[in-house]
Parts: sequence; structure tokens; C-alpha cells
Amino acid sequence: MLSALVDDLSRIPGIEVISLLARCRFPSNPGPAFHGVDSDTEERRFREMAGNADFTLVIAPEFENILAQRCQWVEDAGGRLFGPSLAAVRLTADKYALAQFLQTRQVPTPESWLLRAESYEAYETSEVCSSFPAVLKPRFGAGSLATYLLRRPSDLARMKSAARHEGMIGDMILQPWVPGKAVSVAFLIGPKQRLALPAASQDLSKDGRFHYQGGSVPLPAELADRARRLATKAIDQVPGLLGFVGVDLVLGPDSDGSQDYLIEMNPRLTTSYIGLRALAETNLTEALLNVATGKEVAPLKWRPGQVHFRSDGRIICEE
Repeated sequence: MLSALVDDLSRIPGIEVISLLARCRFPSNPGPAFHGVDSDTEERRFREMAGNADFTLVIAPEFENILAQRCQWVEDAGGRLFGPSLAAVRLTADKYALAQFLQTRQVPTPESWLLRAESYEAYETSEVCSSFPAVLKPRFGAGSLATYLLRRPSDLARMKSAARHEGMIGDMILQPWVPGKAVSVAFLIGPKQRLALPAASQDLSKDGRFHYQGGSVPLPAELADRARRLATKAIDQVPGLLGFVGVDLVLGPDSDGSQDYLIEMNPRLTTSYIGLRALAETNLTEALLNVATGKEVAPLKWRPGQVHFRSDGRIICEE
């Protein structure tokens, strides 16, 4: 995903791209656009580069405050985020707070019960959820880390222990499991314009862990319209969104959309960018840059057919 974005930005006249990579994970520098840093020098180099750049786009997971912290570094350095405001990042990264926020605004999203880390062992299942199957997941998480399907109340204690074993020591939330088709809709958002990109299906593992395995784009027209309507309703409620924002949803069995639910909102670039990029007839990142900086962009053009992609960014099939 990062390589694709850097490549697309590098093809825009007048753009110089510099990206930071953890040296421990990328010991061999993949190119002049990438700068390796160690953990003890990352913050200093990040702040320095963010302060000198016209824009900083942060690609990072929400857990352990990684995304929000680096957005804070940009603001502290006097830089300009090429993405949502820090307040919008903090709201959308907090799955419990976002659910409460959207429910008060009549956006359908599963009810959420908060399980605070310091009180894990004190919870009785009957106190936090009366609807099963249910989903247990981190309050702050990404990539389906420590996410489990609970088929019955007695599963809660075992899954809480499993989450601890995976290193999840923070708050968790419990939500009723929502049946249906997992999909996503991404938006390019700017001060004057907002473009909804083609909706994509999500391939999730069937082992009760909901691991994201990739997807395909676009959805059939009827499903895409339902997904876009609900995602747009949610986007409308959150102030401070800018740049590339992804929305995850479940489309229920009723064709009228009455059983469709918003699941999460991602204030960052998502893997679906890979499939959308392959489907776009023009440079998608150039459109993103123009929209985010307040320029008017004509409706985007898309190739016919469908693109299938993996979670690691590989395109596996173009039909």
C-alpha cells in the first residue's frame, strides 16, 4: 500500500515524496523515497520532516495510540496533515466512542458494551451483553487483532484470556454479531468536494476471527448504492474528516437496507486503495491531493470489470 502510494505521488509533476520506514523491518533501503529510522530516532526525524513538508500523510494502525500520536507530532511540528484532523482521528479510532456518537445521530451501528481493562475479571456476561452470537474486539484496534466471535455467553471468559495472550491489555468492546455481507466504501474528502469511490466487498476469514483477507471492487450496483448511502450518512456526522477515509459496513439480508449497519470508520488509507487504484483510469492519488487541497475534480473514471486483491496488496485477478 505504501509503495503504491509513493509510486502514484511520484508521478505527479512537482511532487517530492519522502517516507519513513522502520530500519529493523526494512534493513535494505527500497529506494530514494524511503528513509530508514530506528526507534530511538523516529520521533525526531518524523517531527523534523513533518515541519518541513507541505503535507504529511500518516499511514499507521489505530492500536496503542500509534496513529493519533503521529498525527499529534505533525501538528506539534507546525506541519499540515494530509488526512483527518487529530480530533477526528481520536474519535474514529475509538470504536466505543464512535458507536456512542453515531447512535445519538441515528446512524445504525451495533450496540457496544465497554469492558475496561482494569476490570476484565469482574465482568459477568449478563452484565454487558444479552445478545449472542457477539463479537469481542479491542476498543482501539486494526487488522482484526484480538477479535473473536462469541457463540454463547460462556465463551467470554475464554476469549478474554485469549486476547490477553495476544498482547491485548487495553479496553475491549462487545457487540452483537451482525449477519450479512461485509463491505467497505472509501471517500476522498476535501473542503469543497467529497467523492465516494466504488464500494468493495471484504473477504473475512470464516474461523471466528474476522481476519481481513482482501476483497474485490466494485460491488453490484444495488449493494453499492446501499453501502454508499449508509457510509455517507455516517461521514456527514463526523467533523474534521479530510483526505482518504474508509468506512466498513455489513449489508443485511433485507434488500431495503433496513438491516444494514456501520461497523467502523478508518481515518487513514486502507488496503482497498490497492483495488481502487487498479480500477481507476487516472492517478487516484492525484485526485486525492486535488480534492484535499480544495481543487474541483471532475467525476472519476473507472475501467470496466472487477478487480480482486489480497490483504498484502497483491492484485490476484482482473476480470
